[in-house]
Amino acid sequence: MALFTIGNFVSKILVMLLVPLYTNVLSTGEYGVADGLQTTLLLLVPLLTMNAGEAALRFGIEHADKRPAVLKVMLKYTVAADALVCALCAVGYFICRLVGKMLPMFSAGLLKPEMYFLLFELLFVCSSLYEGMILYCQGCEQVKVMIGGSVLCTVLLIGSNVLFLLVFKIGLTGYLVSQMIAYAGAGLMMLLLIRRMVSGEEAPSAELDSEMNSYGRSMMLYSTSSWANNAIDRYFVLAMCGAAVNGLYAVAYKIPAILTVFQRIFAQAWQISANKTYDDEDSAVFFSHVYEGYQSVMTFGCSFLILALKPICYLLFAKEFYNAWSMVPPLLISVIFGALTGFLGSICLAFKDGAAMGKATGIGALVNIVLNFILIRKIGAMGAAMATMISYFTMFFFSHIAVGKHVKLQINRVRDMLAYLFILVQMLFVSASLPYNLPVSVLCFAVITLMYAGRLFGLVRERFFAHEDK
Repeated sequence: MALFTIGNFVSKILVMLLVPLYTNVLSTGEYGVADGLQTTLLLLVPLLTMNAGEAALRFGIEHADKRPAVLKVMLKYTVAADALVCALCAVGYFICRLVGKMLPMFSAGLLKPEMYFLLFELLFVCSSLYEGMILYCQGCEQVKVMIGGSVLCTVLLIGSNVLFLLVFKIGLTGYLVSQMIAYAGAGLMMLLLIRRMVSGEEAPSAELDSEMNSYGRSMMLYSTSSWANNAIDRYFVLAMCGAAVNGLYAVAYKIPAILTVFQRIFAQAWQISANKTYDDEDSAVFFSHVYEGYQSVMTFGCSFLILALKPICYLLFAKEFYNAWSMVPPLLISVIFGALTGFLGSICLAFKDGAAMGKATGIGALVNIVLNFILIRKIGAMGAAMATMISYFTMFFFSHIAVGKHVKLQINRVRDMLAYLFILVQMLFVSASLPYNLPVSVLCFAVITLMYAGRLFGLVRERFFAHEDK
């Protein structure tokens, strides 16, 4: 947790500081297009690689003596996906070139259409390597290599963004090329370092290949539905409201990313712990204890960020991007339910029950799609934020049912539901700018703090003073 904290805070906070640069240099339309490409990557990388990275994490933990073979299997499916994407993008590139010559109006816009295919295939190759290596290093418990890769990615991203956006001033293209350089540099560094550290069987057996492929395929519905809950709203906003509004909506996600820093730190450590302890006799007690601590911190953090929302947005969002602030509260609440769903999902995946989580996330994705179509028509991009919040709660609810088949969590559900109710009231008053919204927001935050004070102080005491008590 300490190492993950260092790596994630260095990476995420530094990247967060780039938001004012992006909102000053890029237009809302350019930011909306870039977000659309990155959102598509989030779907296609796990889908086309058959979740090879997740399989590498799971089997790296379970088969320490086969880690070199696990790496080769992961790279095999990653390279195959890269080849497929490059072939499809090449076809799309030449079709767009032909259509552009025949119908010049198709060449209008931020970039020529064929350039999107070229940029996307390069982004996919770089991103798939980086994501695969991050998960593999996590599975091999090579945390220092993983953190080193994350920090290097951040350094390269900052340096190349400054160069391409401020010095060369090439806008959208420079923003995307910066992503490629960061992913490729960090991914290659991790690959070179990790090959010197893992030892064991070198040649992957057909049995290992088959088991990893089967595990990856069993997670397809789960990963695809998780992506839909996290990203489908961007496509609805892009299609129904345009690239400029999608740019505002995309930048609204930057505030929830502050809360996601903690969520990601915990999730990376938790994936290792869940896979190691799921069959222990006291696993239910351990899971319940960790869940309560995690849930209390996420709920407290969400309420605090809603309270401090406008000053944070004023500091981070330039020009018309500031108008995105009202969409942030429901997206913050979504982070709570998304984080807890991920926690519960790790337990199910430790029991190799990806199908149950796939059903839970699939129901959430269906709710998300239906509500996006209805609510965006009525209240615009705010409808997408509300749809995302409701769908994540739906996914969280069914995830609890799925986990109950394996572990009976001993948690205070009444207290948690009351806390969620206070956060909903806080969200309503702040987002709608209702009268007395600041006093109500302060009151809700104070009540939530009191509800979880004992648990939060207990966590601090366990982390910092338990050794002194002994």
